[in-house]
Amino acid sequence: MVGLLGKKLGQTRVYTKDGRAVSVTVVQAGPNHVLQRKTTEKDGYEAVQLGFDEQKEQRLSLAKRGHLKAHNGQDNFTSRSPGRTVKGKDRLANRKAWEDRAINPVRRIKEFRDFSLEVNPGDSIGADVFEAGDYVDVIGKTKGRGFQGVVKRWNFGGGRASHGSGGWRRRPGSIGAGSTPGYVIKGKQMPGHMGQANRTVQNLEVIQVLADDNLLLVKGAIPGAKGDYVVIREAKKKPKQKK
Repeated sequence: MVGLLGKKLGQTRVYTKDGRAVSVTVVQAGPNHVLQRKTTEKDGYEAVQLGFDEQKEQRLSLAKRGHLKAHNGQDNFTSRSPGRTVKGKDRLANRKAWEDRAINPVRRIKEFRDFSLEVNPGDSIGADVFEAGDYVDVIGKTKGRGFQGVVKRWNFGGGRASHGSGGWRRRPGSIGAGSTPGYVIKGKQMPGHMGQANRTVQNLEVIQVLADDNLLLVKGAIPGAKGDYVVIREAKKKPKQKK
């Protein structure tokens, strides 16, 4: 399965060859840097770890910084950290080499299992892994709407607007019987925080691929606001046909 990390840039409209206007979402899908390739022999499963979007090194957590130093498309150390087994000058030299090791700081890291492309740490891939006519699934986080009532959050109809129903027009009404079962069942649709949830939109067609700019034009809408990060993967229900 092929996948990329990307960023939603906005929406626009393009015209097909037969003159039809199609609404599309523009996604910056690269460059993605191959940080690590996991194998069945070493890690127990096949996967590729990709990094996307530049970041200042001082803004990375120590854990992420250490992970990038250990991999990041470079030859692995015999010891990934200074370690306690090395003593004396060798330990100091190993520690200095570790601290001075250059990294390519990235903002987002994502692992894709069973990656169908042959890539190695240090490689860079972009939007050209997809072609016009391919179908993709896009995973993103929806816009945050804050605390909302049941009418906006769950599309409730609300109470009656006449016959003495003042104050009940946007209320949910009864949320359960008092005697049986005597409690509110789990999953009841009630007021609460709306949005900021991971959502997957499936089977979106790739209309255009602008490889030079690493842009994908995907038909329809995808979750999130402008500038939000998304995951674009090969559609599970409509996989790419092998040539």
